[in-house]
Amino acid sequence: MDILHEKLKTLPDAPGVYLMKDARDKIIYVGKARVLKNRVRQYFQSGKNHGAKVKAMVAKIADFETIITAGEVEALILECNLIKKYRPRYNISLKDDKSYPYLRITAEDFPRIILTQRVIHDGSRYFGPYTNGLAVKETLALLRKIFPLRTCKTFAKRPCLEFHIKRCLAPCAKKISREDYMSFVKSAEKFLEGRTAQIERELSAQMNEAAEALNFEQAARLRDILAAIRKVTEKQKIVTDMGDADAIGLARLDGETCAQIFFIREGKVTGRESFLLNGTDDEIAAQIVTEFIKQYYSQAQISAAEILLPVTLSEDDSKILGKWLGVKLIEPKRGVKRSLVEMANQNAEKFLAEESARRQLQNAQTIGAVEELKNFLNLPKLPRRMECFDISHIQGAETVASMVVFEDGLPDKKSYRRFKIHSTEGKPDDFLSMREVTSRRYSSTDNLPDLIVIDGGLGQLSSALEIIRGAGHQVPVVGLAKQFELIFVEGSSIPVELPRDSQALKLMQRIRDEAHRFAITYHRKLRRVRNLKSELDNVAGIGVKRRTELFKKFGSIDKIKSATVEELSAVPKMTRAAAESLRKFFDAQSFA
Repeated sequence: MDILHEKLKTLPDAPGVYLMKDARDKIIYVGKARVLKNRVRQYFQSGKNHGAKVKAMVAKIADFETIITAGEVEALILECNLIKKYRPRYNISLKDDKSYPYLRITAEDFPRIILTQRVIHDGSRYFGPYTNGLAVKETLALLRKIFPLRTCKTFAKRPCLEFHIKRCLAPCAKKISREDYMSFVKSAEKFLEGRTAQIERELSAQMNEAAEALNFEQAARLRDILAAIRKVTEKQKIVTDMGDADAIGLARLDGETCAQIFFIREGKVTGRESFLLNGTDDEIAAQIVTEFIKQYYSQAQISAAEILLPVTLSEDDSKILGKWLGVKLIEPKRGVKRSLVEMANQNAEKFLAEESARRQLQNAQTIGAVEELKNFLNLPKLPRRMECFDISHIQGAETVASMVVFEDGLPDKKSYRRFKIHSTEGKPDDFLSMREVTSRRYSSTDNLPDLIVIDGGLGQLSSALEIIRGAGHQVPVVGLAKQFELIFVEGSSIPVELPRDSQALKLMQRIRDEAHRFAITYHRKLRRVRNLKSELDNVAGIGVKRRTELFKKFGSIDKIKSATVEELSAVPKMTRAAAESLRKFFDAQSFA
């Protein structure tokens, strides 16, 4: 603390950014200030009435750094960049913002529209971030239908199928000039900005010019694009004659905060996005909105003339943000603009209510179901980690076992294991198979579960118990019978029947079905390899490596049989002689 007090004395009387660090030298907070000396000192003033979050942060501060900037706007930009880089614990942040998708119009001679999750400063234009991954994929598909821009990464020597089905303008084959191609790119940009009326006017004029020049193919293409855009535009809600704006709504419920943005372009609501925010525990609404604007618009490209706010920002914040973004920030008090903000507020409230209901349902299906299961089965402790085993084979051939793991009612796929059973090869014996797999899994005491589930009845349960108890483990073990989904427990021949509508039963069904899926997937894989191997074993010149490459290329023995010599020769590690030998082998089989 002595070091901190010494550093506080040397703070500059200038605008800039400050970085708070903990004892491990990890950055836990990033902030900006018009006067660094005044702002940073406030954190360490004993009489200051800080909120709980700030008090908790100050208690962890072991050191801090400051960076002087030329002005407040530069400090704001630097603060946004540092928050994105370090993701400090005590800053308000968009939840999982790294995973939000963007639409990117690439900075190439003939640009493409692609989906991305990374913003790279390479001259490309980015639209987003979008919180609904499915919606953005649908938007991309629609864009590719309306604007036939190229999708291939490299130029081919001749037009591909996309050109022939009128989904590409084929700049690779010089079917369109760069000037004409870029007009489609500009239209796509305006479409993403919501400026559909302007696009309609421009396309209509271009269509008429093409028709007057007797370029009927071009005119027909523009007509189809115009019709598609008008069809989309009809679905948008007319709002008013006002210009372009972004309306921000805010709602808080049970310690969570949601910010919602409505995008108004040319008098229409063209879209909306919802964002859950972290670190808003005891922050005032104006501060939350300020932090949200900084983070959202440091990633998104703004195309509105004004931002409508649900609260009044401080004069300094409003001035700096407006200068940085080049737009007006206003809190409308009445009229259409206020109704838009209220609509955004209501939708944010609705989103939070739905999120709360979804989380309650998820809790009931996961940890709630685990608690139910403990009570129904009288388990000594909560079965937070459950392991389930299943056996799969066909009359003893390719016998395998699976082990799936559920943690707090959710699958933990990185912990799954699969076993190739050796003790029963060629003879179907589920009991012996269960002994082998449990013996291999529980030969050590590493990471033992709270409950072991055996897919089967009393026989399978007894086989597993013989091994598990023999190894000295006292973990509860139950068997789940397939027919009536009865649960057999150790020391009783009378099964436990869970209520049909209980979340505990549904959890047991999920873990059993997952174990079955995992086992049968592995069994089918081994069977495919065995079938392929058995047929190709007798072909001269086809060894293990070539067999593997053939199966990797064609996927099945039937497709290999129908391949030509040229197709076979194109497979890695295959020679012309080996391909001809294989073709002759299959032809002889067919003739026989």
